[in-house]
Amino acid sequence: YRVVLLGDPGVGKTTLANLFAGVQERDLLEQHGDAAYECTLSVDGEETELLVMDTWEPEQRGKESSRHSRCLQVGNAYVIVYSITDRSSFESASELRIQLRRARQAEDIPVILVGNKSDLVRCREVSVEEGRACAGVFDCKFIETSAALQHNVDELFEGVVRQIRLRRGGKEVPACSVPSQKRKDSLTKRARRFLDRLVARNSSEVALKARSKSCHDLSVL
Repeated sequence: YRVVLLGDPGVGKTTLANLFAGVQERDLLEQHGDAAYECTLSVDGEETELLVMDTWEPEQRGKESSRHSRCLQVGNAYVIVYSITDRSSFESASELRIQLRRARQAEDIPVILVGNKSDLVRCREVSVEEGRACAGVFDCKFIETSAALQHNVDELFEGVVRQIRLRRGGKEVPACSVPSQKRKDSLTKRARRFLDRLVARNSSEVALKARSKSCHDLSVL
């Protein structure tokens, strides 16, 4: 399965990918350009091979449009990473979720929102509640990690595997009989309202509504 990492520069995507692949920090200086890491995980007694792609770069006047389009098309699952110490990266993560929704409208693809650098408590700009609220609005899973402390990194990638299996196993049942296009339009509108709240830095209402959601449990749909 191909897992694509998305997010702003500096949020810790590459560090997470290297931890996943067991690449030592001293080897990082020798790496240049695109990176893909292959590893076999044993999850719930069954082995699965993951290819984690760390190829996302910021756009540069249209030069990256083809690469971005490819990134949004090739993944069997997506991990959108932001830094809890950088609110702008959190807002970018929300925009990325909208882009992904537009690119893969007809597909049921696992998406996990990841708040990295959870060890930097004193520098936190994005609360856990806001992360969960965002995941609730964007219909994805949520987890906080610390690449520096290797906290929840294994749980993240094991959760990716479980989410892929759940969807491919056909266990998901539509929540209602509303036509899919109407539901997608509704999600986009809700997403935009959420982004407006972020700009206003007033997402407490959304956070309260989303606390009861199971977005933090990566073992269920």
